[in-house]
Amino acid sequence: MAGRIEDYAIIGDTRTAALVGRDGAVEWLCVPRFDSGAVFAALLGDDSHGSWRLDPTDEVVAVERRYRGDSLILETELATHGGRIRIVDFMTPAPDRQALVRLVEGLQGSVPVHMSLRLRFDYGHTIPWVKAVPGGMTAVAGPHAIRLATPVPLRGEDLATVADLEVREGDLVPFVLSSYHPAEEPPPQVDAQEALADCQRYWADWIGTCSYEGPYREAVVRSLLTLKALTYGPTGGVVAAATTSLPEQVGGSRNWDYRYCWLRDTTFTLYAFSVAGHEGEAASWRDWLLRAAAGAPSQLQIMYGVDGERRLVESTIDWLPGYERSAPVRVGNAASGQFQLDVYGEVMDAFHLARKAGLPPDADAWDLQRELVEFVVEHWRDPDDGIWEVRGGRQHFTYSKVMAWVALDRAAKGVERYGLAGDGERWRRVADEIHADVCQHGYDAGIGAFVQSYGSTTLDASVLAIPLVGFLPPDDPRVVSTVDVLSHALVQDGFVQRYRTDTTDDGLSGSEGTFLICSFWLVDNLALQGRHGEARELLERLLALRNDVGLLSEEYDPRAGRMLGNIPQAFSHVGVINAAHNLREGGGPAHDRAEVHGPPEVHGPPEVHGPPEVPPDRDTVAT
Repeated sequence: MAGRIEDYAIIGDTRTAALVGRDGAVEWLCVPRFDSGAVFAALLGDDSHGSWRLDPTDEVVAVERRYRGDSLILETELATHGGRIRIVDFMTPAPDRQALVRLVEGLQGSVPVHMSLRLRFDYGHTIPWVKAVPGGMTAVAGPHAIRLATPVPLRGEDLATVADLEVREGDLVPFVLSSYHPAEEPPPQVDAQEALADCQRYWADWIGTCSYEGPYREAVVRSLLTLKALTYGPTGGVVAAATTSLPEQVGGSRNWDYRYCWLRDTTFTLYAFSVAGHEGEAASWRDWLLRAAAGAPSQLQIMYGVDGERRLVESTIDWLPGYERSAPVRVGNAASGQFQLDVYGEVMDAFHLARKAGLPPDADAWDLQRELVEFVVEHWRDPDDGIWEVRGGRQHFTYSKVMAWVALDRAAKGVERYGLAGDGERWRRVADEIHADVCQHGYDAGIGAFVQSYGSTTLDASVLAIPLVGFLPPDDPRVVSTVDVLSHALVQDGFVQRYRTDTTDDGLSGSEGTFLICSFWLVDNLALQGRHGEARELLERLLALRNDVGLLSEEYDPRAGRMLGNIPQAFSHVGVINAAHNLREGGGPAHDRAEVHGPPEVHGPPEVHGPPEVPPDRDTVAT
């Protein structure tokens, strides 16, 4: 049975990623891409669905693991009464080969080890044809082929490839797993120790450009490495997570495929890369966004494949029982077909940030943005499916309207600040109209908070974005009141829920954990309001949730004391980076976004349902 979600570490090559448990078992790997079929799927079932184990045959009395420095090279030390070994796991970040390398190193005494490789293509469904070859074996089924190279004698046993070895102090035993297409020649042999040196050099060179020197640096660096691990190198797309169908409630059905690129993540991720000095990744992500969003504005999707694919047809895999029996297991994501108005604002915000950050302009980018913003002008009054991809029908979601304002505001700034061609005055008038509409219909004076949708009384953490995108200043009484109300109503054991599932008709059954990104948004709000002690306290509680190698999933269940949802979650690690920057002296992304030039005394009181007495700030910086 799979371990707890927080038991897993990630290794990757910026094309795909593997998850390794605390016991050293590889239980998730898709090849050749993040969204390809899994060859190891024990994470969503058991060993019979594919896994790679290196188990001491004697009782393991202690386990320690860590990443080697600032890298994605994982070291797992297993101690028995007779000795101690170290398993070194990594993937080769090289464009001409794709290999998962495992080195078993003897540290002390003598440890007998049993190796069991159980390959199952297509998410645990297909048993391949295995053949012994000099120096290892090959496994082939249809369009898939895997080669294992090792000096250790192998044998077949119970539809698995196994080996037994005695690892003594000073030994270093390599296992190299390479994937390729069976119609092509197998890739060149990989020297495991040379590959290790190359991998260590790659990660050292990459993180060496990090410019961040503020508080919580260790957490920021590990989060940056995790974002890089979730980046599909050939295109620059960043997947939301490395996994599919890890549940939001153990035993429940809220199990989604997150191995795709969400437009909503673009601005936050772009900002995280750029403020840390990784302009190359920021530019690649911007360029991916431009390609993905190209086309008819009415066909803009909320997510795409790593190469910009639009068809992400959702299906269920009935032969996998699911993580701790959490069914169904899903591949693809039907939410890709939803209409979510907010993504237009997020796309415009990302391009605005790219201009502000000085990324080289693209000749076609502004033409596309003008088409997108005209679509928003025509459709901002339409109901949509909302940020959380609920399946309970379209509504006038407050967050969606706020982000429609962002789209118009950033378009107008393109004219006002950068001299780009367009009807900036018209876009500004529409932005002001949206602003007044949100203030009138999205704020409930009786509750003292902005609500999830027009006419509802449901509270929703997404409205914490209101000061973060500059819609209202952080010291506006309505914003202050909203933060206070949400801090009481949506906080569960110290962490923020996105909304109350027991009071919201979202078309789904079951409950869920607290969404970590919502807690990071609360950190940002507290920092903007000058409540730095509270902000630091919450951030440190969030950092304490990271597992032993610094990773976060999407959600956390404070009652059960365990992670939930897909892991590692890009949005959660973006939250770490931006929150740490926000608590530096002089402020960070949240302060930058929420820059306000109007005097605070003119902000409307909480009971006012109209827009502030002055026009919304026009110098607010993009997210």
